[in-house]
Amino acid sequence: MSFDTTEANRRGGAFEDHDELWLFGYGSLIYKAGFEFEQRCAATIEGWQRRFWQGSHDHRGTPEAPGRVVTLVEAPGELCTGMAYRVTPAVFDYLDHREKNGYLRFAKPMRFADGRIEDGLVYIATPSNEAWLGETSIDAIARHIQQSHGPSGPNRDYALNLADALAVLDAQDDHVFAVAERLRELIAVE
Repeated sequence: MSFDTTEANRRGGAFEDHDELWLFGYGSLIYKAGFEFEQRCAATIEGWQRRFWQGSHDHRGTPEAPGRVVTLVEAPGELCTGMAYRVTPAVFDYLDHREKNGYLRFAKPMRFADGRIEDGLVYIATPSNEAWLGETSIDAIARHIQQSHGPSGPNRDYALNLADALAVLDAQDDHVFAVAERLRELIAVE
């Protein structure tokens, strides 16, 4: 199962008319860009939280055995810390392919450490996409991640690298840290 959003994102054309724009990364984009950028700095978006509720059929899992990766879900009053990149629309082909498994482009305001707020591009997988796995317990998520592997490597690497990158940013994310802690416990008894 895979819901390829590449064409939908290209048709949507968000920010296509800009020479430069900000891109907000909240998952693997925090620690592994893979594209050219002009500037990189921490930022937050308000009203959203990270959750391991999206399936990965093309990177951290397979169509037969999808992994679990993060997406954003609405959460009034919450702040999500991530990494903002100043990019040109030339990176859209790469990003649309990388985020093709259910993620759509959205424009969201981002806040920077200096208090400045600017609109930026964010890829979000919503519950209506075919790769959505949804909510379950921390233990079930960690066990799923422990067993998943795809073309981009073990799902556990994604989860643990994300937790480590958030710790470096001094970001608070109870969900990601709880999944990583349980995952480390499971790996220790393999």
